[in-house]
This record gives sequence, C-alpha cells and structure tokens, in this order.
Amino acid sequence: MTLTAYADAIREGFEYAMERDPKCFAIGQGLWSPWYVGNSMRDLDKRFGKERVIDTPVSELATTGAAVGAAINGYHPIVVHPRMDFMILAADQIVNQAAKWRHMLGGRVSPGVTIRGIVNRGGEQGAQHSQALHSWYAHIPGLRVLMPATAADARDMLIAAAQSPDPVMYIDDRWCYELAEELSPATDIDIASIRPQIRRTGSDVTIAAASFSVTLAQRAAELLAKDGIEAEVVDVRQLNPLDPEKIVESAARTGRFVAVDGGWSTCGLAGELIAVVAENVAPSKLHAPLARVTLPAAPAPTSKPLEAAYYPTPEIVAERVKRLFA
Repeated sequence: MTLTAYADAIREGFEYAMERDPKCFAIGQGLWSPWYVGNSMRDLDKRFGKERVIDTPVSELATTGAAVGAAINGYHPIVVHPRMDFMILAADQIVNQAAKWRHMLGGRVSPGVTIRGIVNRGGEQGAQHSQALHSWYAHIPGLRVLMPATAADARDMLIAAAQSPDPVMYIDDRWCYELAEELSPATDIDIASIRPQIRRTGSDVTIAAASFSVTLAQRAAELLAKDGIEAEVVDVRQLNPLDPEKIVESAARTGRFVAVDGGWSTCGLAGELIAVVAENVAPSKLHAPLARVTLPAAPAPTSKPLEAAYYPTPEIVAERVKRLFA
C-alpha cells in the first residue's frame, strides 16, 4: 500500500488540473522554491514551465489582481499565498472584485480564480504569522471557501476549485502536511458535490470541525472511547456555502454537539456551526447545551510555553466533551 502525504496530494492536484487545462496556471511567491510552500509545488515549474508556474515579487495585491483579471478573460489561475496572514493585503481583489463580478455583470462573466491561502502557525512564529482567517472569507457571498482535512480532499478539492467557474478560496493548513493515506486515481470533481462528511461514527456526541481541527476531533474521539463515550466526527469541508444537512442530522441523533475550530470564537466558524444546530434541531432532542472549543481571544504568542497553552489539544477537546455528560 502506497501512502500519499497531504502536501504531496496538493502537488498531485496541481498536476492533474494543469495537465488537463492549458489555461490553468499558478502564480504567487516562492513557487520555484523546493521548501517555501512545504514541497507542495516541488518541480512544477520544471514540468510546466515558468510561464505557467510564475514566481512573483512580494505583492499580494498585484499578484491576486493579475490573477482575477486573467480569470475574467477566460484563464483559470491558482494564486498561492504562502501565509494567509499577508493575503489580507489582497482583500479588495478577493472580496470586492472576484466575489462580486458575476453579480455585477448579470451572470455573463465569472472569474474562475482559485485563491490558495496557507495557514502556517506554531514554531514560535508569533501573532503576525499564525492566523487562520477562514471565517472572514466564509462570510462573503459569491466566494466559495474550502478547507481540506485529509490528503484525498487536499488533492480533490484543489482539482474541484481549479475546474469551478466560481471564485474559490482553498485553505490548507501546514499542520496537516504530514497526514497520509492511500489515494484512488484522481478524477474531475464537481465543486457542488463537496459537502460535510462523517469521518467517525458515534452515538453519544457530535463533534464538527474543519481542516486540522478534524484531526484534533478524531484524536479526542479516541480518548473519549476509552471512557465509553462514542463521538461522531463531522468534517465540514466546504464552509461557504455551508450544507447543514449532515451536521443537523448527526446532532439530532446524538443529542450533544461540540464545534471545534482553529480560529477565534467571536463571529467564527464554531459559532456558525452552533447556530446551524440551534436553528434546526428541536431543543427536546438535545441532552446538553451546545459547546465549542476555539483559540483564546488573544493574538498568538511567540513563547513556546505560551504556545502550548494557546492551541487546543485532543485532551482539551475531550475534556470539553466530557462536561456535557456531567
């Protein structure tokens, strides 16, 4: 059995998309480096040429603006932002341009651009290099937001994004890069088919999460199982538009619900998931208050001991779940 790591799966997604679509190209910082984007684009410039794998100067605004313009003219660019923190500098191109053009032009033009934002935290990098800002972009109508939690989804969601006529935010987390699994052959993917998926079945509590938080949830579920608590883990996968059906069905069946997120609580994904359950599950079916595990309401610290206290662990998730049974 051959296992493919998450980072290598991203590279396979680029290969598949670019081989099949001559109008698909990659643009961004550090794309010719073997390490700058975690080996996820290793040697793609040698395979497809530097006119299709374009290493740019450090200007998030200009790079993203050029890609959105190319998409309006029929190309299918994938913009790479090695740190999601600095993608904020391209917020106008993403929020005011890419997400709006289809609606402003009566549906006649849609910029099929993929914007890859990489979450790169930990390692004492501090507050300006450690942010997961997915909730910001999931708030925007007209912008699809994908967060793969597995190697298979890392490849397949990138393919779906590159083939979509919609502007898509594809967010990968470096803490997932060492995850590995056996992959089936790549195929075309309809982005509308990407819906929440149950990663672990259980009858006592539902834990919903996205990206690396799914790994946290699964590890917490293993700890809970030792105490006789069977947790069901739901991977959200596509944050916007969010399909609530599987999340609601699971929470109604287990009667307990915890949202786990790598962002902050205020106006975040965890709060949105709780709202989905609160609006769609009758109170009589719930055995405990809805709960969430997120980052503390503070910027990320630089100190290693403070980092250890800042980021949630499987043990913290498991303890929060146990409180629902007290």
